[in-house]
Amino acid sequence: QVQLVESGGGLVQVGGSLRLSCAASGRTASSYVMGWFRQAPGKEREFVAVKLWSIRDTKYEDSVKGRFTISRDNAKNTVDLQMTSLKPEDTAVYYCAAKVPPVATMSNEYAYWGQGTQVTVSS
Repeated sequence: QVQLVESGGGLVQVGGSLRLSCAASGRTASSYVMGWFRQAPGKEREFVAVKLWSIRDTKYEDSVKGRFTISRDNAKNTVDLQMTSLKPEDTAVYYCAAKVPPVATMSNEYAYWGQGTQVTVSS
């Protein structure tokens, strides 16, 4: 079992930055694939970024490449999402998720989910 708790959402202006953090607890949390997904009103949940440990096992959704960075801290059992150059279309509830390896981008492959944190980008 893995428990996930997100933090760091909020309201930001276009072009601004936010850092989301997800704290994972559970005996084997550090061995899990950690991903970020988001869901905007009226839309399906979509993949944002995922990371196991190496650069080879890091993936981003095309629209966030170059703007978002996913990172992990093994000692703290956290996974962060640094978001820069934010756009109104980034507005959504952002969810942290975990699964056993390998890396995946489909939300239905993830067994564990956080409660979500709201990110609103205003123009």
